[in-house]
Amino acid sequence: MGNVTIRILARHLQLSAATVSKALADSHEISGPTKKRVLEMAAALNYTPNPYASSLRRKKSRTIAVILPEVADSFFSQAINGIEAIAQDKGYHVLVCLTHERTLKEQAILHEMLGGRADGILISVTSETTDPASILELQEKGVPVVFFDRVCEGIDTARIVTDDAQSAYKATDHLIRQGCKQIAFLAISEGLSISHQRIEGYKQALTAHGIRFNGSDIIPCTHDAEENLRSLKKIMRQQHRPDGIIASVEKLAVQVYQACREENIRIPEDIKVIGFSNLVTAAYLNPALTTITQPAFEMGRAAASLLFKALGNKSFSLSQNIQVIPSELQVRDSTH
Repeated sequence: MGNVTIRILARHLQLSAATVSKALADSHEISGPTKKRVLEMAAALNYTPNPYASSLRRKKSRTIAVILPEVADSFFSQAINGIEAIAQDKGYHVLVCLTHERTLKEQAILHEMLGGRADGILISVTSETTDPASILELQEKGVPVVFFDRVCEGIDTARIVTDDAQSAYKATDHLIRQGCKQIAFLAISEGLSISHQRIEGYKQALTAHGIRFNGSDIIPCTHDAEENLRSLKKIMRQQHRPDGIIASVEKLAVQVYQACREENIRIPEDIKVIGFSNLVTAAYLNPALTTITQPAFEMGRAAASLLFKALGNKSFSLSQNIQVIPSELQVRDSTH
């Protein structure tokens, strides 16, 4: 038999669903012989309680949803660990949902949460997200939402972010001090708030050193690794190729290494490379990658802590609650 429900048990026993439910819960309202009948039938039919259904009846799922663009990026995997550390202490489950950088997928996940599947939402939006309607609908239903890392403008709620503009400034400043004069910035989406801030920090550092900003040095990249590799190899073949590269997301730094290897470009002798990355293996790449390392675990913990404050106290306001946790420049061989 398929999934056995309380209604199926009740039909077999010729009892009401309410009676069966109370018997399974060992209610004092149900006689001993009836409880025995119910338990025997449940065992015979391999009945397994549905904790999700029972949580809906209690109006609490004891679950929080974490909505992410991907988990291949080590930033998000470390952030999940930080979230889990808080959720487990609170006796909550963590439901991880992946959007794969598609806004329609994100909207579908958010719509599903309207049914009470999660008590609260932690979200890092897709690179395509521009319409806040799905998130606003959840807030109107009383579901608390906290952004971390990637935020959606136009939503009045808590945000846990890092100092993206200052971090990009530090990365650019470091490359210039290492002798770079033409620095390319690999951008994944200028629509994302973090991308916009990182580009601004990059521009500010160029200006501070008297280097003219050239729009062609902002290299738009996609989520297609092969397409990015073709673009990077084309850049490497240029007569006046960049002497420094900033990869604004982790996977792009790895693709730069691959392009340089295939085009016989030496790092750091011919081109210096720095990436926004939380890769634990960054120090073991050849050469070791200089990184802007984000406080992923701490950001996850902080986001979850705020969400549970809102879940535990209906009068606690998430509005305008912004926390900025600084990233760290870790200098290694790729920029020496």
